[in-house]
Amino acid sequence: MTKSVAGELAGLELPVERGCPFAPPTGYERLREQAPISRVRLVTGAEGWLVSGHEESRAVLADRRFSSDRRRDGFPFFVSDPATLKLMRDQPPFMVGMDGAEHAASRRPLIGEFTVKRLEALRPRIQDIVDRFIDDLIATDERPVDLVQALSMPVPSLVICELLGVPYTDHDFFQTRTAVAVRRTSSSEDRLRAFAELRAYIDELITRKESEPGDDLFSRQIARHRQEGTLDHAALVSLAFLLLAAGHETTASMISLGVLGLLTHPDQLTLITTDPAKTPAAVEELLRYFAIADAVTARVATEDVEVGGVSIKAGEGVVVSGLSANWDPAVFENPDVLDVERGARHHLAFGFGPHQCLGQNLARMELQIVFDTLFRRMPTLRLAAPVEELPFKTDAIIYGAYELPVTW
Repeated sequence: MTKSVAGELAGLELPVERGCPFAPPTGYERLREQAPISRVRLVTGAEGWLVSGHEESRAVLADRRFSSDRRRDGFPFFVSDPATLKLMRDQPPFMVGMDGAEHAASRRPLIGEFTVKRLEALRPRIQDIVDRFIDDLIATDERPVDLVQALSMPVPSLVICELLGVPYTDHDFFQTRTAVAVRRTSSSEDRLRAFAELRAYIDELITRKESEPGDDLFSRQIARHRQEGTLDHAALVSLAFLLLAAGHETTASMISLGVLGLLTHPDQLTLITTDPAKTPAAVEELLRYFAIADAVTARVATEDVEVGGVSIKAGEGVVVSGLSANWDPAVFENPDVLDVERGARHHLAFGFGPHQCLGQNLARMELQIVFDTLFRRMPTLRLAAPVEELPFKTDAIIYGAYELPVTW
């Protein structure tokens, strides 16, 4: 790779929609081979850098000279309407939009909530939740059934509601508004309304827990901050907003796509149904293969930085393509092949570096339990429509399927 090649506009405008439901967008492979750090145009009209190689992606995500603070000049955004841009710049930053000591201080109190040991204590309850929805699925006389509505969405929604202390009876409210917020084709008015309604709901929820705490994550965070004299209502609302939205949308998408991937690769499905000990590795491979949060990891250089032989100037925006990195043949041989025995723990589906996903172990557990239980209890499960007819979320920040009709 030469700096002149890397510095040329690559002919892509971000974000790029996937043409094939499984493969990365056309153009990623060419960029990764020729210039894994390339100049691209953002939907805002600004220029920035797209990082498509695995090694280069890890380097950027681990380098604290790249800021997550969207209030900085040059930060790369994925929406172009002025009202949404103003909202994203002006609202209090989420934890994922903080840097350095501020980010560490916000993240540290949450680490204990997501340790493997603590989450293992939740396993029986998560198993009960999965069994409950599969019971309902088996009992229905309807065929076909949309697995998104019957299983993929309700399982992580109920899990995160119980963990955070959010009434599950409100799940339709926050699911529909989250969907509008993450859909790139939503109008500015609809997106702003969804953000405002979600924030108002969460503000009221946190206010209630400040006076009537329960046995849940939000209440424990309030108690901790109150004891330390650091109680900040607005910061807690921002944190709650992030955890609630991220806690169900991403896992729901991975349940649907994981089931789809296994049903369309019956040889791989057989490997885990005959030996459930292989399910954890299968989950890692499915996370690598689909990488649902592609090109949403944005940074801006705070000083001149050289990565992979390319000079990135202070104030220039950088976007990391986790999907392209996860299909880098330098790390994953034959990346277009779904191989549940691959051993894909080096994937970037959960990010890398200081901002690596806090809830990754919870997501892994939910996926493992769902796949093991679903295919054990419903061994004749199959798709009820051709893959090419399925509606995929090509218009959303988080990839997935809008519907997944199945029968048995």
